[in-house]
Amino acid sequence: MAREDALTGKVAVITGGNSGIGLAAAREFKKNGAKLVIFGRSRKSLDQAAASLGGGVETVEGDVRNLGDLERLFKLTGDKLGKIDVLVANAGIAKFSPVDVFPEELFDELCDTLFKGVFFTVQKALPHLRDGASVILVSTSEAPKEARIGNSVYLAAKAAVRAVAKSMSMEFLQRRIRVNAISPGMTETPIIYRSGELPGGLTPEQVATAVTGFIPLHRRAKPEEMARAILFLASDDSSYCLGSELLVDGGLQL
Repeated sequence: MAREDALTGKVAVITGGNSGIGLAAAREFKKNGAKLVIFGRSRKSLDQAAASLGGGVETVEGDVRNLGDLERLFKLTGDKLGKIDVLVANAGIAKFSPVDVFPEELFDELCDTLFKGVFFTVQKALPHLRDGASVILVSTSEAPKEARIGNSVYLAAKAAVRAVAKSMSMEFLQRRIRVNAISPGMTETPIIYRSGELPGGLTPEQVATAVTGFIPLHRRAKPEEMARAILFLASDDSSYCLGSELLVDGGLQL
């Protein structure tokens, strides 16, 4: 477990840091002394998140699908706080559709956000990362087979994130930049309820309840539990972790 001052004086950037797991990670990072920048698409939720964190947090509005927004994020961070010690690529969406009616625009939206957005978040951050920095890519735990209907593109994009963590780790060895992935299981966050229309006419809550039934711990995770796992990967306590996947899913894959 990371020390209470594990990130003292370190600069951390969290995409999607305005809600859910990202906001919980921001709260954990701030408690541990980090100088923090959170990035998200909604100015209103960014302001609310900053207020809930008690101030002293930089906020940048933008979309990970827009490379210009990412360049602006990291330039603003560098200008205000200097080199980045920790990067958490967390921004994401959750939308589903069966293969036979999967629309191209939804395919593009999922891949652009969950894979392209993560890849270019890291690419655009590279010139601003300190040597020895920690990069955490947020993936997802594999769904049980009974809950995979409509999940094909979502799960594929998340699997791509786990794959690039390994490739990036090898590419960044000379700079001692560690890249690891965390794969959360079903977590109680607002994204559960923003999934839109689901296969079979099910509501997001019904799907979440069904998946929860497969979890050996018989409950969804709290965002704070994911935040503590992210803190471990961000801190020096995980100094021997490289290209790894930290599975935090309540035993879903047992």
